[in-house]
Amino acid sequence: MPHIFLLTGVPFLCLLAAACSPVAPPPPANAAIPGEVARQIVRERLSAVVVTSRGEIGGWLRKRFSASEAPSDADGGSAAPITPDGYFLTADHVLSHAESRNIFIIYGSGGRIVTGKARIVWRSYSDDLALLHIPLKTPYFYHWTPPKQWLPAGHGIIHGGMATGHRSQPGKLRTPLAPEGVFTRNRPFKIDIPLEPGDSGGPVVDAFGNLVGINSAVEFLIPLETAIFIDSEGNRPNTRKIAGIINRDRKSRNSP
Repeated sequence: MPHIFLLTGVPFLCLLAAACSPVAPPPPANAAIPGEVARQIVRERLSAVVVTSRGEIGGWLRKRFSASEAPSDADGGSAAPITPDGYFLTADHVLSHAESRNIFIIYGSGGRIVTGKARIVWRSYSDDLALLHIPLKTPYFYHWTPPKQWLPAGHGIIHGGMATGHRSQPGKLRTPLAPEGVFTRNRPFKIDIPLEPGDSGGPVVDAFGNLVGINSAVEFLIPLETAIFIDSEGNRPNTRKIAGIINRDRKSRNSP
C-alpha cells in the first residue's frame, strides 16, 4: 500500500483527494523541457521559511547561514513569492509548529538575499497551503500558468525547494491539471521528482518559469523494509481565490 509523507517527515493520515473527472480530455503535453532560463527564474526567487523562537535572524544572515549561528530550534521549509509586495505561498505543514514562535522569510531578491518577519494571512490544513506576508518589496515573483489552460500529464516541470531544487533534474507532471473553470477548488497533483525535507512549500515551475503549484509531500511504496519512490505531491490553489484573499488583506493593511 502506498504511503505518503509530508516533507518534514510527518506522515499524512490519508491520501489527498483526487481531482474530479474533467469534462473533456486534456490536449497533448507540451514537450518543452525546463532549461537554464527556468532555472535562473527559480534562483532569483529562491525563498525559505524559518520558524523559530528567536526575535531576529539578521546575525545568522550576516554570518552567511553558518551552522554555528543557526537558531537551535529552527523549523520550516520553502516558499514561492507570488506578488511584488511581499506575499508568499507555502505548504501549511511548514507552519505546523509556528504557534507562539516567529516566522521569517529569507528571500533571494535576484541574488541579493533579504529577510523579513512574516505574518500568516491565510491557512488551509485540508489543502496544505498557506499564505504569508512580509513588509518588503518582492520584485522577483512568480506568475501563475494561465488559469484557463490545461496542464496535461507529461508537462515539463522543475521545482524550487531549498533542499534539492538547485540540483534537481527536470521532471514531468504525472497527473493533469484541469482549467479552473472545470475545477474551481484546490487541485492536488503528482510529479515524478523525488523531494526531501526542506522542499515543502517550494514552487513547481514549468519550462517558461511560470508557477504550477506548491510542493507538499512524497509518496513511497514500502514493501517490507525497502521504500520505493513513487511520486511527489503538490497543490495548486484556485488562483482567483488567492488573489481575493490578497486584495482583502491589502485593504485591511491600508485602512485607517
